[in-house]
Parts: sequence; structure tokens; C-alpha cells
Amino acid sequence: MAVPKRKVSKQSGNSRFANWKIETPNLIACSQCHEFITSHTVCPKCGFYNGVRVIEKKVKEKKK
Repeated sequence: MAVPKRKVSKQSGNSRFANWKIETPNLIACSQCHEFITSHTVCPKCGFYNGVRVIEKKVKEKKK
């Protein structure tokens, strides 16, 4: 049975979890529209992924 040899202080125990920081996402430029997106995702603006059109974006027509 696992039993600790001595008491772990609050500071020592809490400092173990102190380095769980949120990092900024790695953004890359889309190869087609040069919009910043996260890597390995389809561009929401133009619909391209890795130089291939994956999603056909609809173009809204202006009302006269």
C-alpha cells in the first residue's frame, strides 16, 4: 500500500499545479486569403484546407 513517508506542505503541493497556464494558439496564415487561422483547420473565410477547396462558400447578393 502506498503511504507517504512525510507530510507534503501546502506550498509544495500547490506549486506542483502552478504551471498549468493557458497558452496562446499557434496561428498560421491561410494560403489562399491570408487570414490567420489555427493550424490543421479549414479556413472559415474561404473554405480552403491545404490548398484544396473543401467547403463551397455561398456569396450573398446585394439587394437593389
